[in-house]
Amino acid sequence: MNKITVKEEEIMNFFWEKGDLFVKQILEFYTEPKPHYNTVSTMVRALEEKGFLGYHSFGNTYQYYPLISKEEYNRKNLRNMVKKHFGNSYKRVVSTLIEEEDLSLEELKELIREIEKNRKTQK
Repeated sequence: MNKITVKEEEIMNFFWEKGDLFVKQILEFYTEPKPHYNTVSTMVRALEEKGFLGYHSFGNTYQYYPLISKEEYNRKNLRNMVKKHFGNSYKRVVSTLIEEEDLSLEELKELIREIEKNRKTQK
């Protein structure tokens, strides 16, 4: 999966929250000082080139829409982070979370129950 910048991710969040958008509509979601139209347009086109957005053509203007859901994006990001920072070991991730977040034994048991429940409903 292509990486996106923090600003591009901010724009993707608008699409995930609002759906199909024109660049002009995206500008409305920003507070002052708003970025320039050309800046947002360039970032939207970059997201389209990276495969995150598709578009519908309306004459000489485009309405963009997300090609990837926020959930899928988050899953892929998590996989990449686990691979890059934890040697592709989810066990190391959980161990780090337990140590760093000071999870209690009861919280860990609850998490295991939720995972088991989710696996049963998926079958």
